[in-house]
Amino acid sequence: MTDRRDFKGYFGAEPAPCWPHGARLAVSFVVNVEEGAELSIGDGDPRNESVYEIREEVEGVPDPCMETHFAYGTRQGYARIAAAFDRHGAKATFSTCGRVAERSPWLMQDIVARGHEVSCHGWLWQRHAHMERDEERRLIARTHGAIKTACGVAPVGWHTRSAASANTRDLLIERGDFLYDSDVYDDDIPRMAGDHVLLPYAFDTNDMRFSPGGGFVQAADFSTYVTGAFDRLYAEGARAARMMSIGLHLRLIGRPGRIAGLEDVLAHIARHEDVWIAPRRDIAACWAAAHGGAR
Repeated sequence: MTDRRDFKGYFGAEPAPCWPHGARLAVSFVVNVEEGAELSIGDGDPRNESVYEIREEVEGVPDPCMETHFAYGTRQGYARIAAAFDRHGAKATFSTCGRVAERSPWLMQDIVARGHEVSCHGWLWQRHAHMERDEERRLIARTHGAIKTACGVAPVGWHTRSAASANTRDLLIERGDFLYDSDVYDDDIPRMAGDHVLLPYAFDTNDMRFSPGGGFVQAADFSTYVTGAFDRLYAEGARAARMMSIGLHLRLIGRPGRIAGLEDVLAHIARHEDVWIAPRRDIAACWAAAHGGAR
């Protein structure tokens, strides 16, 4: 039987660590920047977003409750997250929707000035699963252009909200200016698709679990789970390549009752040697150079 899905991966032949300076673990903080790209009738979209601090969709009219919940991320949450990274010298990837970059160029400029990466997270905060190929191609180009204009630096990474389409990766590779995408969740090790790097992402080591029904309530819920995952991957990284993704959102971990969770994670990692905290562009470039896909 020929199976279109790969269930084996690196089983029995995991690659050796290849991170700079002998690091046994690469850690990627990904901050999802979606504020202003959520669906909103007030912004001319066909419906309102229904997932925020509660789950409730207002139909047919603008929803200022939802909109202001999202706006908290840029008005307050970002500053707390940026300050935490600055205190520890940690560089992150800010996975950004194109409409956010267009609406808040000041935010993009501050992110870049602090030495972080800005990557693409779709034009709007929406799935791509049912998009027609030409429409998706247009939205990828629009997102890339908006981020390049706002940042003064062309993005090289992509991550779709939840389900990508059957064409997403082909369209990224077709353009020739994307080094990597993060639309895989099946490993703790990157891999190549030709010259294109696939960097795994994770929904468990992620502040999205503060959302309704997600399982995290207190800041310590986040830090305990994430540091537990870190400790296991750090131990395994002594013998084989390991990468850890930690997902964040401005409007979630940036709340005053939650930010200590991120601060505790950063402090925990800082107590360990041989850890490489890096933007995803650097992790992807390192992996490509070591595994035959250097550009």
